[in-house]
Amino acid sequence: MTTRTRRASAPANADPARALTPFVDRILAGDCLEVLAGLPERSVDLVFADPPYNLQLEAELLRPNQSRVDGVDDDWDRFESFAAYDAFTEAWLTACRRVLKDDGTLWVIGSYHNIYRVGRVLLDLGYWILNDVHWVKANPMPNFRGTRFTNATETMLWAKKSREQRTYTFNYHAMKSLNDDLQMRNTWEIPLCMGAERLKVDGKKAHATQKPEALLYRVISASSNPGDIVLDPFSGSGTSAAVARKLGRRFIGVEREPTYVALAEARVAAVTQAIAPDLLRTPSRRTEVRVPFGALLELGLLCAGAVLRSPDGVHLAIVAADGTLRCPDGFVGSIHRAGAHVQGAAGCNGWEFWHHTGADGVLAPIDGLREAARKLREAPTEPGAAPDADES
Repeated sequence: MTTRTRRASAPANADPARALTPFVDRILAGDCLEVLAGLPERSVDLVFADPPYNLQLEAELLRPNQSRVDGVDDDWDRFESFAAYDAFTEAWLTACRRVLKDDGTLWVIGSYHNIYRVGRVLLDLGYWILNDVHWVKANPMPNFRGTRFTNATETMLWAKKSREQRTYTFNYHAMKSLNDDLQMRNTWEIPLCMGAERLKVDGKKAHATQKPEALLYRVISASSNPGDIVLDPFSGSGTSAAVARKLGRRFIGVEREPTYVALAEARVAAVTQAIAPDLLRTPSRRTEVRVPFGALLELGLLCAGAVLRSPDGVHLAIVAADGTLRCPDGFVGSIHRAGAHVQGAAGCNGWEFWHHTGADGVLAPIDGLREAARKLREAPTEPGAAPDADES
């Protein structure tokens, strides 16, 4: 049985944000193609899609004790042919591309049964794949027949709208922080959804392919910002919507099965945790205001003639009035070029390499002075202060 929503098209000249308001923070009941057709063009920031996998199961799967494995045998996962599945994939990916903002991205998850077909369609439609991320299941289902390797992974394709798209959200520093300050790789070891997190009805799994919240936590944290709108065209049990709400994002879920709609709505309604806005963002140097080294001299945080040293104190350089560094062997250059020169290296981050002597006599990175310069530049004008001549 399919519950459908009436298609409600927004006026061509309508503000996308305002036109989207009736759909936001809701699980919309209906066929995803019909629902997406009613959303404004270029209106959502992130799409996460967990479409049918078209598993092509031909017989029931039994454990060694002859008990039946509760796998995926629902009608929504069945397609009459690969051609039918490809046509379905092209239709929903086209619909998602229309509503995705020009700086947005899309994630789609699948298994070896379907992900390669999905990838081909993605590229044919003009998307450009940024990464394939492999979810390594810490507790995979065994291969009971013993005829193949245990299938312990699923693949997520992360794509932007086009190869030419220059900007998109990637919270690199947040991912690095989640990974104990190491660059996060494209292999994510996360357990299957189990225990209290697994939704059940009458003691049985409510949804055959419920994804763990940990997986969506990482996806949404990596590729969206607080307040962004996350669209899930196959909402299922509502994992993406629940996690989006926990992380201060807005969401739109689309689901055609009435039972799943009710489960997802109840699940999202139970999310009441409110996180302070400043705890939802990870500071990133990529978005900070640029401060040139010379500003430290202009603001009096360093003086010409100051001696900078390497962390181990072996290398030194003198600060010139124009912001260049003078090395003992006569080399003159920026903090980065001078740092690379004294080390005989191809490159150097001078802000982290060069240290100054603080008031306590201890060497400290000049990067700390850069932070002080930012605060001075951003400090509000004192109430009642007279404006400069060129501001009056």
